[in-house]
Amino acid sequence: MTTTEQTLGTGQAPVRPAPADRRRWYALAIVMTAAFMDLVDVTIVNIAIPSIQQDAGASFGQIQWITAGYALAFAAGLITGGRLGDIHGRRRLFLIGVGGFTLASALCGFAAGPEMLVASRILQGGMAALMVPQVLSIVHATFPARERGKVFGLFGAIVGLGAVSGPLLGALLTQWNLFGLQWRPIFLINLPVGVAALLLGRRFITESRAPKALKLDLVGVALVTLGLLMLLYPLTRGRELGWPLWGYACMAGAVGVFAVLVAYERRKAARDGSPLIELSLFRVKSFAAGIAVQTVFGVALGIFFLVWTLYMQRGLGWSPLRAGLTGVPFSLAVSTAAGMSVQKLVPRFGREVLRAGALVMAVGVLLYIWESHRYGLAIAPWQMALPLVVMGAGMGLIVAPLTDAVLSEVPREHAGSASGLINTVQQMGNALGLGLVSVVFFGVIGDRLTPAEVGPAFVHGFQHALWWVAGVLGVIFVLMSALPKRPAQHVEGAATEVGEKERELVA
Repeated sequence: MTTTEQTLGTGQAPVRPAPADRRRWYALAIVMTAAFMDLVDVTIVNIAIPSIQQDAGASFGQIQWITAGYALAFAAGLITGGRLGDIHGRRRLFLIGVGGFTLASALCGFAAGPEMLVASRILQGGMAALMVPQVLSIVHATFPARERGKVFGLFGAIVGLGAVSGPLLGALLTQWNLFGLQWRPIFLINLPVGVAALLLGRRFITESRAPKALKLDLVGVALVTLGLLMLLYPLTRGRELGWPLWGYACMAGAVGVFAVLVAYERRKAARDGSPLIELSLFRVKSFAAGIAVQTVFGVALGIFFLVWTLYMQRGLGWSPLRAGLTGVPFSLAVSTAAGMSVQKLVPRFGREVLRAGALVMAVGVLLYIWESHRYGLAIAPWQMALPLVVMGAGMGLIVAPLTDAVLSEVPREHAGSASGLINTVQQMGNALGLGLVSVVFFGVIGDRLTPAEVGPAFVHGFQHALWWVAGVLGVIFVLMSALPKRPAQHVEGAATEVGEKERELVA
């Protein structure tokens, strides 16, 4: 995401970069730019969803799929993307992913209708699945353990910056209606960034692979994709279709598919040591607990961000720019708290920082419910600032140190598989949360509303959805009890470095 082996295994002798080697920092800037592009793309779309719905004539189900389709393709392909990077080279897969993501962004920008936009978003999610897992793997392969705390702090800051930039860019580009293109520039803006990442990535990123030859687990890929589709498609479409019996059967069948996947992966690991999902990773307590938290956290975020956008623009009637500016305090709080948590708080207080983050975020959600109920349709952006800052601070305390805690004890040879799993479960949770919007939001506002009923219905639906988010954060707080009290900190990585040197000398 030390380079004791320059490539996590190219079969060559271990090579450690010189401390003054600046190429690794150029490489970091490039992969972080790509991660930033992915983060911005998610948030930039959220703020433009009401405009897309109005201009393209998309139904509520289609706007869910514009976001959930991306998350589903992302989740289904992330483990495969991480494994492909282990096999064929992380730099190679990163560049392929960046190129495909850029192309898919162009197709989204020139989509002729909602169906083409949904299909292009699914392609975009698939390309992001090739690109994103390489980011953490390249960092893990390029930086020594003693520097990774600083790097993860930077990653947390990038998350916050992406959260700030996305809504503002989306709001501005939609409001400006450049060249009469309305919402389309929110996708087209990725083109110059993608081209620059391609050109610079070829020059500065060092190739890395797994230490032994691996095979692509096509059966595992098929089972993961099938299970996710069986779970999420009926959940997303169920309300529009009247919750048919086949939908419930399909979701129940997904559990069986995942059970078959686990059994197959165990046999695959015993047979040739090349499973899609490295189940041995779940024996690492910090990894297993962190994965559970990542999944449930994704559900909370999936529900909140889509509902929040619809509440402000459809319920309160705000412009995209006003809605985007309203989110700035939240984003700044996330960025600030994320940087502080890794560098200062977690090394001193351990997992209690993460648990405090869940509680703080839940308090912010409850404050938002109270203010929305008190002020109703007359609520102003400044009145939302306090709950948003509290929520953002809580989220920032979680996002950056959680990634560090999950990866800190993962063996280097499984870095690609682990990073793919981290992103997969959060995206799977995100897609599940987006699917649940049909139940927790659209399910309570009604299908046929008069113009006078839209505002009050959306405000009520928003409050109802936030109660769900608060409940999910309570579950996260409980799950965090399984995290180690003192997660291994890369910022304190000297002992790890000594252990690595000793293993290398023995080898």
